[in-house]
Order: sequence, then structure tokens, then C-alpha cells
Amino acid sequence: MGRKSKWEYFRAVYVRYRGAERRGKQRILDEFCANTRYHRKYALRLLNGPPPGRARPRSPRHPRRPTYGASLVSVLRAIWKAAGYPWSVRLKALIPLWMPWVRKRFRLRGEVEQQLLSISPRQIDRRLKAYKVGYKRRVYGGTRPGRLLKHQIAIKTDRWDAQVPGFAEVDLVAHSGNSGEGEFAYTLNLTDVHSGWTESRALLGRGQAGVAQGLEEIAQAVPFPLLGIDTDNGSEFLNWHVQRWCARRNIQFTRGRPYKKDDNAHIEQKNWTHVRKLLGWERYDTAEAVEAMNDLYRNELRLWMNVFQPSVKLLRKVRVGSRLRRVYEAARTPLERVQVSGVGEAEALAGLQDQQASLDPFELNCRIEEKLEVIYELAHRRLSPSRASLTSPLPTHPHP
Repeated sequence: MGRKSKWEYFRAVYVRYRGAERRGKQRILDEFCANTRYHRKYALRLLNGPPPGRARPRSPRHPRRPTYGASLVSVLRAIWKAAGYPWSVRLKALIPLWMPWVRKRFRLRGEVEQQLLSISPRQIDRRLKAYKVGYKRRVYGGTRPGRLLKHQIAIKTDRWDAQVPGFAEVDLVAHSGNSGEGEFAYTLNLTDVHSGWTESRALLGRGQAGVAQGLEEIAQAVPFPLLGIDTDNGSEFLNWHVQRWCARRNIQFTRGRPYKKDDNAHIEQKNWTHVRKLLGWERYDTAEAVEAMNDLYRNELRLWMNVFQPSVKLLRKVRVGSRLRRVYEAARTPLERVQVSGVGEAEALAGLQDQQASLDPFELNCRIEEKLEVIYELAHRRLSPSRASLTSPLPTHPHP
């Protein structure tokens, strides 16, 4: 029965229903629900409502006054920009962590501070909607398959259900610009599956010995022991240098399936948030550029991402009819997850806690911005994509 037919049927039943007795109304209601497939409550509202064809009287609407004023939105926008444009759930978890420095910098009134702590992620999205813009980027890849040890390194066929830190995914990000010729810089990225802790190191070229040395430096920097690494099928990982390094440290070494980026979804996400979003697609091919990148990776950036930036983790997926609903845990920083796990190195965690208490995230943001400007000056402009090819400036860490 179409919509028009239902309306005509409703007009015919309405007169019968209003003139019937109680038992007759029950029979008419059953018949009406069976024919139109309306819910019984909805059918009752129709049959007991105004006659069909007449407009329903509407009560006058009183518009709500805005709960959050311009002062709160300006502070919220400044925090959002200084934190690197996180999405609303992460920004909501970040505000209490940054509140001691927010009070000093913005001198909040008590009412504004209370609103800032109580605002919901959905309201954050609404208040910042006018300031959000989309970005379009070009991607340049340079992974070449490694065949030497391909059949000796196991494919990770199961999903790591990591309950403790230590099981990590590793990848290389190429800084080749518009050309893949010659030697240029790479960023070696490692992210822990359980905590989200991420460490990065810049390499000039992707030599096998250099990759193994970079992994050793990262293993010494993370505040927990590495138990396993999972890589793609690139020759920079599938070689004797990396295999011997894993065997010496008793680290499980696995690889993903070829052409299946979802096998390394954690590291693929960090390639954007920790590398591309900051350094863009310029070409860096000098030792000075690599040293400047490592100066940022070893100091400010690791503290910024692991100590001051909350992240969310997917707990489970729930099937609701034809849709898949994702359930996430509360946002926490990687440092908090490592502390809760109880497997971190006590001395390293204590040092990180002291740094968290002594550092101002807004000043840390300014230092990151200054170092990024130095790195940009070292880019090879002739072989880098032109600014005109990008739709908008790259969002890094602007001043609030």
C-alpha cells in the first residue's frame, strides 16, 4: 500500500473509529495496523488526533539561548589549533590534561572553565564546524618487495590481541618529493599496538644496516621492552640485518600480506599523524635535513605525541541490523596506557612524568613549529611538489 493509498484509507477509517464503541475501536485499530503496518502507538496518535486534511495546531516555539558563548569558543579553538587539530573525542580528553597551562595562558573565568570541562564531543564538533576545512594531498610511495627472506619470515595471519605494550608495527615513509631517483630521506616509524606509543627516526636512504641501527635506537628509546614487530614486505625489512637484530633481542618478527595495507593499519595511521601531517610531501635528501628531522623526532615530537596527545582505541564492533557500530574506549595518552599496563620501565616512566609536569604544551608547540620551519628550509624545492598543487596550507602546529 502506497503513501497516498494509506492516507485515503486513514480518512475512511477515521470516521468509523471515532463513531465506534470501545470494542469496535479495538477491532478497527487491529485492522488499521494490519493493513498499513503502522506501529500501534503511532496508529493511536493518528486516529485520536485531528481530522485528516486539517493542519495541526502548533505551539509557539521559544528559541533556546546559546549555552556556550564566544569566549569559550575562542579558547576551544585556540586549544584545538595548538594540539594539532584533533577530533572531538580526543580534544575532550585533552582539555583536562592541559588545563593547568590553559588557566595560565587564557586566565579563564570560573564559568568558562566549567563549560570547557563539561562540553561534550558533539558540541565541540558543532562549535568548530565553521573552522574545519578539508585537505587534499598527494601520496608518493617507494616500497619494493624483498625476496631474500620472504619465505623464512612468517606472515601474521592472526590479529594481535595485545594486552600489554611490546608488540609493534614498523614502516618506512619516503620523503622523495616528485622524484624517486637518487638517495633521499626516509622516516622509520614504529608504533605499539596496545598503547599507541610511537617513535620515529630519520634515515638517509633505506640501507639494511641503517634500518637495523634505527630499530636499535628506537628500542632503547621506548619505555618498555619490545616483544614483536610486524612489517610490510619491503626489502629494507626482509633481510639478514633485521632478522639477526630480532633474534639477538628475542623479538618475534612477522610480516603482513602483500598489497594488504589493513594488515598494518596502526602504523599506516601514524604515518599520517606523525609524519605526513607535519613534514608534508617535500623532498629531503641531505644529511643536514636528516639531522634536523632527528632532532625533532628524538626530543619535542615524541613528548608531544606520547605524553600530551590522548588517543582512542577500538574495543569491539557491534552489528546493529545492516550497520556496524564501533565502540571505543575512553581516550588516554600512550604514557597513561603504559603506566596502567605495569610493564614499563620504572626509571623511564618517572622521567617522562617529570617532563610532563614541567613542560608547557603551548611552549612545546611553539618549539615544534620553529624546528619544522628549519626543516622546511632544507627541502629540495626543485623536486618537491609545488604549493599551487595543494589545495590548502598544511596544518602543522600554529600558534594559538
